[in-house]
Amino acid sequence: MNRTTRDGKSPCYILAVETSCDDTSAAVIQDGRTILSNVVSSQIETHQQFGGVVPEVASRKHVESITVMIEAAVRESGVAMTDLSAIAVTQGPGLVGSLLVGLVAAKALSYSLQVPLLSVHHIAGHIYANALVHELEYPAMALVVSGGHTELVLVEAPGRFRIIGRTRDDAVGEAYDKVARALGMPYPGGPHVDRMAHEAKTALPLPRAWLEPDSYDFSFSGLKSAVLAAINQAKMKNLPLDPAEVARGFQESVSEVLTEKALRAVKAYGAKQLLLAGGVAANRGLRESLAPRCEAAGIPLLAPPIGLCTDNAAMIGAAAFLKWEEGQFAPLDLKAEPLLSLEGWSVQ
Repeated sequence: MNRTTRDGKSPCYILAVETSCDDTSAAVIQDGRTILSNVVSSQIETHQQFGGVVPEVASRKHVESITVMIEAAVRESGVAMTDLSAIAVTQGPGLVGSLLVGLVAAKALSYSLQVPLLSVHHIAGHIYANALVHELEYPAMALVVSGGHTELVLVEAPGRFRIIGRTRDDAVGEAYDKVARALGMPYPGGPHVDRMAHEAKTALPLPRAWLEPDSYDFSFSGLKSAVLAAINQAKMKNLPLDPAEVARGFQESVSEVLTEKALRAVKAYGAKQLLLAGGVAANRGLRESLAPRCEAAGIPLLAPPIGLCTDNAAMIGAAAFLKWEEGQFAPLDLKAEPLLSLEGWSVQ
């Protein structure tokens, strides 16, 4: 039987590639649910010296790592290259130079193996990381929290997305990194702020940005400014300021707003589940805030294991399977889309 057959009986083996930012990853996923391999090459140590991701450096590192990662993923999966059903790749959003490296590699493989090419939206991947460990029910509400995104996404049906709220300024992960930098913590700052917040006995009182009463949008620039103002005033007046109390105050403010708006959206749209997605989904404070509220509301809270919260190719393979099932293959002239729309990518 031809390896590209979509008869629902033969296993579908998708080799997925993810290079949207600073992690080079490749994975082999069977039938959109089973991880046969998932390898990641991190660039954190490289970018720490700059205090953040340098796009040109990131793309060069991808060039160095992409072939090694693809070979490792195929080898660890136990699936022969000639038995692959399709090649999936992140088309966007992300850093254009980084995206291009993955796209060129994926298109070359698709052409040489004569198997379909599947384009994937990066945030769809984060949302469907949940499908690798949970059974999804629709409609579902996804709370997407990462370094570049903070959104409430209604997942109406498999692969169909509608954004009902988004950040108007900083993404939550970006705010975490800026606060961490102000407190003298290394990049990436989110895990350090989370750890320090749990060490504090009290929290520095900080504002909550609720915006309009019926809005599902978010804003974190004012909170970030309040943190910086508190730090600067303490320095000018030579007053003691416990960094742990600042971290806890910041995290409590962020978690309360995210939790409240997510639960309100679940109720308003009749969602059957709340899905956590994105790198900040690994944040212990946010999970501890959401869990009791979801339990009280009788809403299942689904979150990927920590290793699937950050950027990885397994999640890209999971989302790609939605396109595979519908036969929605991408052309070989597919272009990188740094601002790719999630709603526009939705499975038709």
